[in-house]
Amino acid sequence: MDRLVQWGAGNIGRSFIGQIFARNGYEVVFIDIDTKLVDALNSQGAYHLRVVSPAGQTQLEVRGVRAVNGREPQRVIEEITATDLICLSLGKQVLARIAALFAEALVKRNQVRPGVPIDIIIAENMHDGAQTLRAMLKAYLPADFPLDTGVGFVETSIGKMVPIQTGTDPLEMVAEPFNTLIVDRDGFKGKIPAFAEIQAVTPIKAYVDRKLYIHNMGHAAVAYIGFKEFPALHLIAEAIHEKKVLTVVKSAMEESRDLLLMEYPQVFTRESLDGYIGDLLQRFGNLALGDTVYRVGRDLKRKLRYDDRLMGAMLLASRDSLPFHHVAQAYRAALAFKATDEHGQLFVDDVLFHQSIQGKALLEQISLASGLSIEGLPAGIIEMFRGD
Repeated sequence: MDRLVQWGAGNIGRSFIGQIFARNGYEVVFIDIDTKLVDALNSQGAYHLRVVSPAGQTQLEVRGVRAVNGREPQRVIEEITATDLICLSLGKQVLARIAALFAEALVKRNQVRPGVPIDIIIAENMHDGAQTLRAMLKAYLPADFPLDTGVGFVETSIGKMVPIQTGTDPLEMVAEPFNTLIVDRDGFKGKIPAFAEIQAVTPIKAYVDRKLYIHNMGHAAVAYIGFKEFPALHLIAEAIHEKKVLTVVKSAMEESRDLLLMEYPQVFTRESLDGYIGDLLQRFGNLALGDTVYRVGRDLKRKLRYDDRLMGAMLLASRDSLPFHHVAQAYRAALAFKATDEHGQLFVDDVLFHQSIQGKALLEQISLASGLSIEGLPAGIIEMFRGD
């Protein structure tokens, strides 16, 4: 039986990666530092996924899984040495913290299994994920380690939408039905898993940009425009069902569609991107998912960065002399976004963010309109979001 080590047993690790590999015959070994979760997975050898959609819900049992505590380095090294495939779903900051241990495990694996390459699926939704992870590992690997031939760095585009989990049972999760994992065909050194949920593409950058500038941008725009127009609404699905929100969001997504057609004319067609937009708008409207305006819109410092979903789209559109009026509407709305969680609290980092923009008086300065060049933005607006 093929084995997948899934480092990170959070929302994406369990609701998406773990379940599609387990259901296609892989033994799945999770690595995580949540002791309660690790113990529960090992006790039951399974977990449950409640798949919700407008058509109803189904219960899915995911079997053939076990877990290792990430605080036990020798166990981690043993599992990576023995596995056939690795997937990471940890977040960029956590990747940096596990890089030394990961490199040690790869060295051990190469000693035990010389000449047998290992592929690492980077399920992180980050630009240049392969280059970033490679650099992190190289800093801890010996100079003679066969990084070029022995390790495949496989970037992905992760489109699965998973809400904040409100249940108390670590073995119960809620997610949408979408299960397509887009992977970089050119990143593999070994065999590409051959099952229906895997879509191997090239160039992967086009699909990462499609996810960022249509999916992520559109999803965030629902939160920001929805909060601006209907601040009492709690759910993303409620907001997108409002015509005033839908009109702006769909137009913003179409602005991103046009910049992607300009960037990747050999990869996408207008028809394919229109179909992608239509599917996303239906998925955004999944009331049963219970995804909140707060979750989708929070973390403004990251989401309003110059290289992220909104400003990134505006920069590309401006460079190509394309309009971005509706994306700009969402950006401006984001600057006043103050949705709260179920306890009436703002996201902690967003409190600091609002203090920062008030100090710069940016709300009063910014006036974005269709066709306005990025150079026309007030001094400091882009630089403000360049920090780590």
